[in-house]
Amino acid sequence: MTTPTDTARHARVAVERGIDRYPEGLLYRIPAELAGVRLGEHVTVPLGRGNALVHGVVVGLGDEARRAGGRDMALVASRIKAIAAIDRSTDPLPALVVRLAQWIASYYCAPIGVTVAGMTPSAVRKGIGRKFRIAVDLAAAPAPAAAPAPAARMHPKRLAILDAIAQRPTHERPIDIDELRTACGLATRAPILALIKSGHLRVTHRTLVQAKWRAATIADAPAPEPTAEQQAIIENLATTLKQGFSQHLLFGVTGSGKTEVYLRLAARVMAMGKSVLYLVPEISLTPQTGGRIVARFPNERMAILHSGLTAAQRHEQWIVAAQPGVKIVIGARSAIFAPIPDGELGLIIVDEEHDSSYKQDQAPRYHGRDVAIRRAQLSACPILLGSATPSLESWWNATTRGISKLHQLANRAPGLRTPRVEIVDFRRETVLHRDRRVHLIGPTLEVALCQAFDAGGQAIVLLNRRGYANWIACSDQTCGWMMQCDHCEAGMVVHHDLSGGATMKFTRCHHCHAEQRVPTRCPRCAKAITVFGLGTQRVEEELERLFPELASAGKMARVDSDSMTQASDFHETLGRFGRGELQLLLGTQMIAKGLDFPNVQVVGVISADTALNLPDFRASERTFQLVSQVAGRCGRSLQPGRAIIQTFQPDAEPILAAARQDFAGFAAAELAARQKYGLPPARRLARVIIRHADRAEAERIAARLHRDLVALGSAKEVNVRDPAPCPIARINDRWRIQIEILADTPARLQQLLAAARSREILVPGEVMAIDVDPVALL
Repeated sequence: MTTPTDTARHARVAVERGIDRYPEGLLYRIPAELAGVRLGEHVTVPLGRGNALVHGVVVGLGDEARRAGGRDMALVASRIKAIAAIDRSTDPLPALVVRLAQWIASYYCAPIGVTVAGMTPSAVRKGIGRKFRIAVDLAAAPAPAAAPAPAARMHPKRLAILDAIAQRPTHERPIDIDELRTACGLATRAPILALIKSGHLRVTHRTLVQAKWRAATIADAPAPEPTAEQQAIIENLATTLKQGFSQHLLFGVTGSGKTEVYLRLAARVMAMGKSVLYLVPEISLTPQTGGRIVARFPNERMAILHSGLTAAQRHEQWIVAAQPGVKIVIGARSAIFAPIPDGELGLIIVDEEHDSSYKQDQAPRYHGRDVAIRRAQLSACPILLGSATPSLESWWNATTRGISKLHQLANRAPGLRTPRVEIVDFRRETVLHRDRRVHLIGPTLEVALCQAFDAGGQAIVLLNRRGYANWIACSDQTCGWMMQCDHCEAGMVVHHDLSGGATMKFTRCHHCHAEQRVPTRCPRCAKAITVFGLGTQRVEEELERLFPELASAGKMARVDSDSMTQASDFHETLGRFGRGELQLLLGTQMIAKGLDFPNVQVVGVISADTALNLPDFRASERTFQLVSQVAGRCGRSLQPGRAIIQTFQPDAEPILAAARQDFAGFAAAELAARQKYGLPPARRLARVIIRHADRAEAERIAARLHRDLVALGSAKEVNVRDPAPCPIARINDRWRIQIEILADTPARLQQLLAAARSREILVPGEVMAIDVDPVALL
């Protein structure tokens, strides 16, 4: 047993390195001068033989650190290095966030240092935007010998300064010296400095983080009255707000008013003195959702966290989120790590919980929705997941496992019409053209767009593939040459660059981002090159040809990751569309979810089956979700909406079910198939990918890993599948071999993974990537 003195001598520190040998963090000695170090504190520690000073976070103290250190504590005391310094410029992570990091590192098989480093924005660690300021306040009553001159002999300007400070509420003091100068209409600081010198004012030095923000227009709309359906769910959920952790799924058709339920519940949580963490899947949705929240709660303190902010803005908002009394924190996936003080979180909302962008694609490969559930458990508060097309995992949890309570909104909100969905067999429509050109906009969609524009309406056209064309091949079919990326086992995609005035054609790999010029001749037989396939740029070209008046008037915009290089670009485009300055919005899945524009009368989907035949068991689910979500963007007013789905597979069940808006029927059939073949969510899946520049070496490592995992898995009732090339076998000059691990329960899967890590069979890093609960298998 350790004494209290002993327990304060050691700490576990997660350093910003991919060290997985010590999953609990590295053991350090706490020197006497740093005895006040706290859990979650940012520190500087020596690392390696050269004792290079690196940043880290304290993740364990005292008995906890010593127990975790088992094998280290046998070391001679003098070999345990000491913490070098504490970084007081950054607030410590709350204890619950540290516990969350430990769970993520364990569950998702990631080094604790990489996990903790990913939780704190680099702008915060680097102090970007930090400024040192002087603030002043009224001095305490001075001693008689040092009493300042009486007010009767004081200059009027100085009296006005003292009066301005005295009238400020206590919580607004001390006041920044330049803010005070401006408020008093002074040209210089001289009168304030004179009052400091005379002893009337005391000085406080403080650190501020300031960022520049663009002015935003917030719509001031009255809150709608909840429908009977909404009110019943609000009252049902409100009874759980003081009962600790509970998990809920809100399944509501598009336009049913899920956001109103969120906001009503948020108001009740804030009335209890608690805060709300509100997650959205894309940074594109953050401004629109944030605008609604600000309009509803204009007097509440709110923080916004997402990757689209500047570094200084991220730092500023992080500090806001860490302050006691913040009522709402809203953001994308990484906002789940917001440093809300322990004990203040009262509700977590995960909107569009089905969205794949909640899954991180680099270590730690966590799923934001599942991490949110874990944070709600640690915080003893309810969590509400919402979607019109829930993930089959969440649906399974609510309808089969019973660990989540299901709430349903079956009807659209008053004033919203259910869109009429039409499936167009594009095999038939293509033969209607007589100009012998390949068209991407069929006659049905073209007529519908014309009618909408003539009526002053707006339209959205979606194709979930960017670029111009995705095939570059020899025109001679007997040759068979097709352009591939030099660094990946994948084709190149043609893009058009119009920035210089003239059109420049080039090819880009969408995996490693390598670029080349489009060849003019086949490198194999020297015959002409043909370019075919489709992409948003090619659809844009066709729309400009069909509707030249919109194009010339600047009333058409393309939204994809090529045209929207910054988050502000997308926000500005959405703003123009919302104000009616744009009539046609063309884009990828960025425009398929969460957007609410009442004047949209037509939605068109180009090639709805793009992802249907991918070698991924979730392809049907994604197709259903995408078609359902984009169809729901229309019919959001008294105007009838019309969704036209162009497809070469009109009989595909995901497309038919999406047209019927029959999620329950689709989910039942899809889950039955998943159970039959032992796929998630009926079983749990982990995927290990071996990546190596040498193909033979990758195969050798995979074979050895498979042998070792099979030996472990047989005792733990886990199925380890044989190594196989990934569907995209090479990316960025590294060959990729995958091993899939399936188990009946999360516990059995975690037992195998933990045993493999402890024996150093699984070592996450450059060669080995571990993805627990993967959402993509390419």
